[in-house]
Amino acid sequence: MSTWSHGYVSDIGYTYGYYPELNPLRAIVPMLQEGFAVPTIKNACELGFGQGVSLNAHAAAGTARWYGTDFNPAHAAFARDVAQQCGSQVLIADDDFATFCNRDDLPEFEFIGLHGIWSWISDENRRVIVDFIRRKLAVGGILYISYNTLPGWSAHAPIRHLLAMHDNRMASAANSRVQNVKNALDFGSRVLEHSHGLKQNAPNIAERLSEISKHDPSYLAHEYLNRDWHPMYYADLEQWLEPAKVGFACSASYLDDFPLCLFNPDQQKLMDEVAGTPLEQTVKDFILNKQFRRDFWVKGARKLNSIQLSQQRGKQRFVLTTPRDKITLSISNYISINLMPEVFEPLLDILQDHQPHRVSDLCDKLQGKLNEVQIFSALTLLHAKNDAALVQDEASVESARARCRAFNRMVTESARHNGEIYYLISPLSGSTLNMGRIDLLFAAAYLQGQQQPAQWAESVWRILQSYGQAMLKDGEALQGEEANLAELNRLAEEFAANRLTALKALQIEN
Repeated sequence: MSTWSHGYVSDIGYTYGYYPELNPLRAIVPMLQEGFAVPTIKNACELGFGQGVSLNAHAAAGTARWYGTDFNPAHAAFARDVAQQCGSQVLIADDDFATFCNRDDLPEFEFIGLHGIWSWISDENRRVIVDFIRRKLAVGGILYISYNTLPGWSAHAPIRHLLAMHDNRMASAANSRVQNVKNALDFGSRVLEHSHGLKQNAPNIAERLSEISKHDPSYLAHEYLNRDWHPMYYADLEQWLEPAKVGFACSASYLDDFPLCLFNPDQQKLMDEVAGTPLEQTVKDFILNKQFRRDFWVKGARKLNSIQLSQQRGKQRFVLTTPRDKITLSISNYISINLMPEVFEPLLDILQDHQPHRVSDLCDKLQGKLNEVQIFSALTLLHAKNDAALVQDEASVESARARCRAFNRMVTESARHNGEIYYLISPLSGSTLNMGRIDLLFAAAYLQGQQQPAQWAESVWRILQSYGQAMLKDGEALQGEEANLAELNRLAEEFAANRLTALKALQIEN
C-alpha cells in the first residue's frame, strides 16, 4: 500500500460506478416534498470521486461548474480524459483532502457531495472535511453524505475485521490484489465454519460473507480492506457535522422517508412518540436496522410557506420513463404497500405520452380530480421508484446536449470492446440510464438510425464477431451465427419493449 494513500487501498482501481444522489437535481424533489427551499446550484464539489463517472456525468449534463478530488492519480487521469472528451468545464485534482480543502482557487459551493468516503477515512481527514464544509458550503447550500451506519453493521462488522486482518498480515506480495482478496474470502469462510458461538449470536453472518463473495474484488478491496473503517451512529455523525453549521434535511432517497413503506402500525406509533425530537433518526435506524444512510444536510435550512412551496413545486417538470404497462402501483421497501389507483391512474393517463409536463399544468388538467399535494406526492413516489425523472429547464437542457452526446459517443464506442462505463447520460434529467454492454450496443445502433430490433441484433453480432466473441447463455458460449443471432434478437425485442422508452423519453442522443 502506497505511503501517500494514508491507509486507503490504492493498488487496485475503484469500480466505474455512478451514484445518482450526487446529482444536485435529485435533491429538488425530496426537499420540496419535505417543504425545504432548494438553492440554485452554480458551483458543486465531489470529494473522493473514485473513477469520476458521477463527477463527469453531472458536469456534462448540468449547468453547475464542478470541482473534485481523488487522491489516486490513476483515477484522476481517467476522469480528466473523460472530461476532455466531453468538453466539460470541471476541475479535477489528485490532491489528498488536506491539500484540496485548503486550495485558494476554490469558490463557494451550493452543493458538496461525499459518497461513502466518510466511513473509510481517518478522524484527521474528517476534521479537514468538516472544516471545509464550514468554510466553503454556501448558506442554504446542500451537503450530500452517505456512510455505513450502526446499528445495522453491528452483527456483520466482524467479517470486515477478519478480512482486513488477513489482508494486512497474510497477503502475499507475489499475488495480485484480486487473488489476495479471494484468499481472504476463502479464509474467512473457513474461520466462520468453526465459529459456532459467533454464528449463534449472529446467525446470518455466514450468509452475509457468501453474499459479499459475489462482488467484484475491486469493490471488496475498497469496501473492506482499508486501514480506516468506521460505521457510525446517526447521532455521532450529527455531532461531527455540528461545527459545519449544517442540519439534517431529509433522506436522499424519498422511499427512506416514506413511512407507509417503512413501519408497521406498532412501529409507526413508536416513531410518532419521537417525531421532531433528536431521537427520531436514531430510533428509525434501530427499527429498520439501517446499514447505510444517504442523506441531505443543509446549512441554514429554510422551510417555505404554502404559497412559496406551491410556486416552487408548480414550476417543476417531470417525464415518465417507464412504459405505462410496466408501472406497478406498489412499493416494496421494508414493507410492501399498494398505491392508490384513483390518484395515480389519472396522472399516468397524462404522463404516458413520455413528454415533459409541468406540475402547474398537471394541476390545471386534473382540477377537480386531484389537488396539488396529491399530484406532487404521486410524482415524488414515481420519481423515487425511477418511473419518472425530473426535467431541467429548457435552457439547461439545450446547454447540455452537445456534452451529453460526446459522453454517450465515448461510452458506446468503448462498449464495442467491453469498455468501463455502462451509463448513458440525459440532458433532460442531468442523470444517467444504466445499461449492460449489449444494451449499450443496441442503443448505439438505434441512435445511429437503425429502427428495427433485428437490425440491432445483426449490428451487435458483427461487433462481437470482429472481436472473436460470442453470446453467453446459462454460462455457456453460444456456438454459430444462428444461435447467437437468435439470442441477440430475443434481447433486442426486450430492449425495444423496455429500455427504449426511457432512451427516447430522456432524449438521450449519440
